This record gives sequence, C-alpha cells and structure tokens, in this order.
Amino acid sequence: MRQTSFADMHCSLARTLEVVGDWWTPLILRDVYLGIDRFADLVEDLGLSRHLLTDRLNGLVDNGILRRERCQERPPRDRYALTEAGQELVPIVVALTAWGDRWQTPEGGPPIRFRHGHHDAVPMVACAACGNQITSDDLAPKPGPGGRQAPGTMLIPARLIKFREDM
Repeated sequence: MRQTSFADMHCSLARTLEVVGDWWTPLILRDVYLGIDRFADLVEDLGLSRHLLTDRLNGLVDNGILRRERCQERPPRDRYALTEAGQELVPIVVALTAWGDRWQTPEGGPPIRFRHGHHDAVPMVACAACGNQITSDDLAPKPGPGGRQAPGTMLIPARLIKFREDM
C-alpha cells in the first residue's frame, strides 16, 4: 500500500511518479509492449498476485496509460494495450533497461536486446532541438512558467536562482 501520494504536489516528476512510480509499472508496460497483454499471461510472466496485478492494471487504465480491450466474449477476456501516453513511456522503459544492462546486469548478460532499424539499440537521452546527447554535466536547470514554492518544489525556486548565480 502506498504511504504517500504525490498527486497534489506542484512537480511534474512527482505527479508522474504518482502514475508510473510503482515498481511493477515498468515491468507491466514492458510486457504489454512485448505482446504479453492478457491478465493470465501477465500473472505468469511477472509472478505477482492476481490482486496486485488487478490493482496496478486498473490504475494504469484509470490514468490513461493502458486501455482494456475485449478480445474474447465467452468467457469474457480482455487484453491490455498501450495508449499514446503509454507508448511514449516505452523509450523510457528501454532506457532504464539499458541502464540496468550497464550497471545491474544479471548473470549471463542482458536478458533482452532491442533493435532500432537494422542495429541493436543503445538508447540515450537526446535534446530534441539539437540532437546531442544530454548528460548531467551539460544540463542547466532554469525556472519554468509554472515554477513556484509549493509541496514538492518548496526549495527549488531558490536553488534555481543560486544555480544560475554559480554558473
């Protein structure tokens, strides 16, 4: 059971974590992307309880990340599909997987590889404006239009001012 809700925080990251921050969510999204999209298959692949999976799937559907589609009438069976918002999370899940391949590799090597075109994909975060890779060394945060002191961003406005002064 979640102990803290981030839903009312004035922070895009916190509000995103409210929706996709559960440990199981990236694994569910990965599986649905890979075509493991029926409830029984998700239970089998992930090894989590039916109750927990039901709770997580309902949350993802309620938040517009997945949609439920009827795939069989008798007995009634549904499959899950990524919405547009869910599809935009796939590259993030792949990037997290690549980080794990580098820093938390299971014995025997990475269990899955992704291809992009005709080559193995090694994802990176890139700037949409210039296409260059983004690293922590070359980022400079600045205040956004919604920036203010509020739960989740109480100290950030002052730190952004100090950050700019130190540059």
